[in-house]
Amino acid sequence: MTWISNLTTAFGLLLLADSCYSAYEHSALQTHRAASLSSLAASHNAPTSTLPIDITIETIFATLTICLGIVLGTSNLRPIQWRVWAGKIEREGEAGFLNSSGEVEKDYIGNPFRLLESRPGFVDIRKQRKEFAEWVKNK
Repeated sequence: MTWISNLTTAFGLLLLADSCYSAYEHSALQTHRAASLSSLAASHNAPTSTLPIDITIETIFATLTICLGIVLGTSNLRPIQWRVWAGKIEREGEAGFLNSSGEVEKDYIGNPFRLLESRPGFVDIRKQRKEFAEWVKNK
């Protein structure tokens, strides 16, 4: 999907550049026309002109195309709750975090609870004291 999103974004940027250039040309043409009309007429009332509808539609379409390309290029959203994300990691492992090119995503850290799971459990002091007492008696 990466090349599709890049292509869509590039096409949208091209359309936006074209619409900006068209708006500039329209503005320059209107300024030139107003200057030539004001030199002919005694009044300095410059006629106001709005941007043509095709340039406006092209600008809106270009903006939406750029937004679509950016959205297509984003990675999958992660769950907000940490326990949901950790559950997905435990169930699916690395296979749940493959990007469109088949590689593991760079923010994949593995099981977030691995530190808690690798620590030793509770120690039974009475059992150890009893075993030590038996060891001392046997010596």
